[in-house]
Amino acid sequence: MTDIPAPVQPTSGISTDTSRLASRANLKKAGEQFESVFIGMMLKSMRQAKLGDALFDSKEQDTFREMQDKQVAETMAAHQPIGIGKAMIDFLSRAQPDLQPGTTAAATAPGKSATP
Repeated sequence: MTDIPAPVQPTSGISTDTSRLASRANLKKAGEQFESVFIGMMLKSMRQAKLGDALFDSKEQDTFREMQDKQVAETMAAHQPIGIGKAMIDFLSRAQPDLQPGTTAAATAPGKSATP
């Protein structure tokens, strides 16, 4: 009989705690935040293209534009998602059957009953 070595613990600082994925609401929020970050990166990339030269460019205006783009990205992710967050939610929920849409565990929040 061969000895099976103990699993190697990660030392790179990456968390292995998956307890945040235990509820569908947390997973949905993470998907929305992921989509917000993705849209923000997309907006930043578009701004860096600088298709037109502004006459009065300043560091303050760039800072304000970055804050505005962050708010636009969060609003877009919450109200008009492009779908990457939903794809991430679907992918992660496949690993946990109790988080699948339509199951009673996914339909109820912690502390609430499934019956009205």
